[in-house]
Parts: sequence; C-alpha cells; structure tokens
Amino acid sequence: MNADRSIKHIAVLPGDGIGPEVTRQAIKVLEAVTQNSKFQFKLSYASIGAEAINLTGQALPDETLALCKQADAVLLGAIGDPYFDHRPELKVRPEQGLLQLRKSLGLFSNIRPVSYYEASSHLSPVRKERIKDFDLLILRELTGGIYFGEKKEDNEALYASDLCEYHRDEIERIAKMAFDYAGKRRGKLTLVDKANVLATSRLWRKVVQEMSSSYPEIEVDYMFVDNAAMQLILYPTQFDVILTENMFGDILSDEASVLSGSLGLLPSASIGEKYALFEPVHGAYPQARDKDIANPVASILSIAMMLDHFGLDSEAEQIRLAVKWSMDNSFVTIDLDPVNFQNTSVVGDLIAAHLQDHPSPTMDQQVVHLGKSSII
Repeated sequence: MNADRSIKHIAVLPGDGIGPEVTRQAIKVLEAVTQNSKFQFKLSYASIGAEAINLTGQALPDETLALCKQADAVLLGAIGDPYFDHRPELKVRPEQGLLQLRKSLGLFSNIRPVSYYEASSHLSPVRKERIKDFDLLILRELTGGIYFGEKKEDNEALYASDLCEYHRDEIERIAKMAFDYAGKRRGKLTLVDKANVLATSRLWRKVVQEMSSSYPEIEVDYMFVDNAAMQLILYPTQFDVILTENMFGDILSDEASVLSGSLGLLPSASIGEKYALFEPVHGAYPQARDKDIANPVASILSIAMMLDHFGLDSEAEQIRLAVKWSMDNSFVTIDLDPVNFQNTSVVGDLIAAHLQDHPSPTMDQQVVHLGKSSII
C-alpha cells in the first residue's frame, strides 16, 4: 500500500435477496476503476435487514451501526424478505433496519437521478417521443414527515393515525442542496407539494419561496403532487431538479423509475451532514436470489455516485460510460433482454474489464475475452 494514497473506509451491507449478488459486481467495478486512483478503499462487511434479524434478532445490530459511523461511506445492497410481508404481528421487520440507519446517520436527503437510455427505451410504458433524452434528479427529504411522525393504533376501535411534521430547518437544509444541484445542472428547480390542503406543504412552499431570492439564476416553479405525478408521464423532459418531502418523494421516484425501463438501472445516494449511504433503488427481489439474473447496473451506478461524493469525478464518469457501453452493445441482464441476455456476474465482469482494458466502443457483439473465457 502506497503511503501517498488516501484510504477510504467503506461499510458494505449486502443485505437480503439479490443484495449480495449486485453488491459483489459493484465492488468488482470499484476495484477496476480505482486501481490507478489516488484513493484506496478498505471494505468492512456487516449485516442488516432480514439477514441481521436471523443472526441477531435486530434489523440493525449495534455492531453494524457502529461500523457505519466509523466509515467514510456506506454501500447497501437491498433489504426485505417475503417471510415478513404477510406477518403484520411481527414486531421486528427488515425495513426497520434501513429507517433506523437513515435516522441514526442523519441521512436527510435522498438523491435519485433518472435518465434516458436508448437501449432500454423499448421497455418504458411511455412512448419514446415523450421520454427521449429526459434527465432529472429527485431530491427527497428522508428523515422527517409522516414516516417518522407519531403513530397511534387502536385495533379494537379500528382507528389509526400518522402525524406528519416538518420544521423549518429540516426543509432549509435539503432545499439548499436542491438549489445547488440545480445550479450545476440546467438551472431549474420544481418544488412538489400539496399546499392547497396540507399545512406542512405550505411551510415547504414558504421556505423555498424565501430562499429562492438568494438564487436568482435558478428558475423555480411549484407543482401540486397529483399534477406532478401526471406531468412525469406526460412531459418528463420539463423537469430538471425535483424537490419534495418524504412520502411524496418515495412515490414520485418510484413512478419516475419506469421511464428508464427498469428499476435495475437506478442508483441513489442518501446524504447527511456527516455520513453518506449509496444503494440501488430496487428492492431485494427474493424471487431472483442466487439465480445470477439480477441487474447489477443500479448498484454499479451507486458506486459512481459514491465516487462523485469523494470528488473522484473522472472515475465516476468512467463508470457511467462503461455502463453505457455495455448497454449499447446489448451486454445486459434478462430484465432488459429476455432472449439474448447475460448473467449478473458476466455483466459485472464485462463492465470491469472495459474499465481496465478500454476495448473499442464500436465493438458490437464481437467476442469479449474475460480471463480464459469468451462471451459471444
């Protein structure tokens, strides 16, 4: 190990379902792209979610949280298990681990880029002429709102309530991030709310309106969430940066994901004042576990977002170009091509090999050599 190379400590939480498989490919690509980088990476592994419950009885073991707090970043695979889905009586559930991790690390912003890919455009339910070349970024507030508000349940009286609360400082910190992103992109910010009905939304709108005067170069518009859900499908190219609260962001980012054609293409970052976590948008997909068929691209692109976070912009862009190369040459998993597809591990190998060897970008279904094996 060279003394002049910086070391970044990554807490790796493979999690459940396909999480371990796609995470392995992401690590493979990380090692390929940074082999000559100024940074080195130390990886430490821990459990979370259903795996952790089975091992320790906790969705987020104390040891896992301690490791994440010591790390420079966290790489998460996926969380969830069908065993828990139909057992509402269980008090400890896999998803609690992720919610607790976000809250404990103060990860107040979830950043989800959604972009157009020619190679997967045929899979989008939206006509190609509507989605061609769309490129948007959704910033979702992650640690406030109805998901974390006071909850009341009376099963006998069949009554329940969830409290949605926001404080000004919670809105300001993610709004500042959204304005900054818009300034680096195309200069447009859309706040999505329900200010005609919800008091919390009116506070969001008031805060963003006040802050907008400090960003005169940013075009700001405001859209009710029901209209935004419709506009995402009708005219997605109108959006640049979307800013919204926790629940609306959860719903809209999943809706936007179908524009690209597959959840397997979408990465995300969750950023706080001190900590950062990177993960694919997709869930655990337990039906595909250990079958080597899951799409690793979202996890690989999450690595690119992590490198952006570390200031390794060139390496991050190399990963994105390598992913584009693999898709342009139809080296894709079964979700993108059910006839001529590659396995999860092969796609990871191909992208890693491209980063190391830089084969010709015009190579179209030629023989690709990977060590002693070839893929036609």
